[in-house]
Order: sequence, then structure tokens, then C-alpha cells
Amino acid sequence: MMTDSDLLARGELSLHGRLVAASNGTYQGSVSLDGETATVVYKPIEGERPLWDFPDGTLAQREFAAYVVSETLGWSVVPPTLLRDGPLGEGMVQLWIDEAELGAGETELVDIVPQGRVPKGWVGVLEALDGRHNPVTLVHADNDALKRMAVFDAVVNNADRKGGHVLNPGDGRVYGVDHGVTFNADDKLRTVLWGWAGDPIPADLLDDVRRLADQLAGGFGQQLCELITTVELTATRERCATLLKTGSFPYPSDDWPAIPWPAF
Repeated sequence: MMTDSDLLARGELSLHGRLVAASNGTYQGSVSLDGETATVVYKPIEGERPLWDFPDGTLAQREFAAYVVSETLGWSVVPPTLLRDGPLGEGMVQLWIDEAELGAGETELVDIVPQGRVPKGWVGVLEALDGRHNPVTLVHADNDALKRMAVFDAVVNNADRKGGHVLNPGDGRVYGVDHGVTFNADDKLRTVLWGWAGDPIPADLLDDVRRLADQLAGGFGQQLCELITTVELTATRERCATLLKTGSFPYPSDDWPAIPWPAF
């Protein structure tokens, strides 16, 4: 049986159209091979805008590095992703994730509710005023899948975990997308998943981070340096060490905006 990775790597890549809301060149397309077809996102390196605080490498490389770390952790937080050639040159190709349709009374995993009305099974992140100056609270679900994502973001130093970057296919899994601004050597963690700040990280997740830290010190770290710099690899190892030392979800930094804008 053909795997998603085989289809992404060897399938013929065709483009359907550009996703105009994206700040960099981003296209929806499909890959087809031996009668099988899958919808994908394609981000060619040629369409990337330079970022002053990410001067090395490419966003596509960072997207792929995030996937590789996710798989090494065994968490599958990132949809199947790889680097390959395409109609507009080399870039990142990632399996498209269709979100489940919400039923009556259901909401996204990250939401905004009236202030003081955090639903049962959810946690509050911050209180603010909406566009009509009504007091509201940013909330997210309190579940194991999002906890994995929050720890993953802390490991890869994700500077852009918006609510719209959290995808729920409806099968119990949760995927995160848009990891082009990750692995910076400076602390840039910016996320909507701050609801557990200071809480203990579950022991099984810490065990996985410890295993990753060991691999980053060896051959896997050397492989990762084909995608990120040696300074960024060192910073990733240090972030793992901090998580293992504190055993807690991190707090926001005072030196960097804690919430991405827009938040969704």
C-alpha cells in the first residue's frame, strides 16, 4: 500500500490555485501516482519573502524540519511534509488536512467567548475587548492533543501558532500547520496555547522530549543541520533541557509578544 510520503515524493504535482490570504506564495494542488491522488499545499521557495529575523535557510526548510522533529517525537503533530521540486521550483509540499464540519453547539479548538464564560473542559488564555468593545476571553480546549502541540511549539520555538493553524480533522487527532518561522535561536514563542503556562507537563511527553534531546546530540542533530543552522540546533537542545529541568509548560517571555496577530 502506498504511503502518504511516497505519494508526496513521487506523485505528479499539479496546481489548482493560489491561497491569496497567505503572506508568502502558497498554492493548493494535488499529487497523483498510480491511480491515487491527494490534495496538498505547495509553498515554493521562490515565493518566500525575506524576514530580517530569519536570515538563514528558507521557510520551506523550517517547515520540513518541524515535520521531522514531530515524527521523531512520535507525535505526528505536523501533516506529512517534504521538500521537492514543483511547477514553481523547489519548495515544501504538505498533505492537505480537511477539517471536520462542526455540529450544533460545537466550536473550533481555539475560540473566543464572552468574558467569564469559559466552557467546561476549556482553559482561558487572556481577557480582552473585541471589535465592538465587548469583554471577551481567548480560550482553547483542554485536551491531550493540544498539550502535545503546546510542548512541540516550545521545542521548535514556534513564533506563529494562530488559532487558524490548529486543524481538527474530527478523528481525535489535531494537526498544526504553517511552521516557517520556527527554530530561531532567540526566544520567539508566540502562540494561542498559553492556557497551561506553569502547569506540569505530562510525564509521557517529557519522556519523549528526553529521547529527542538524546537524538539531537547525535546523528539526528547532524541531519537536522541540513535544514537549520548549528546555532539553532544548539538552541533547540537548550529548549529541550529547560523543559526537562522545569517539567512545566513555559510562561510567555517579557521580551516578545506572546500572542500572534491576528490570533486566528
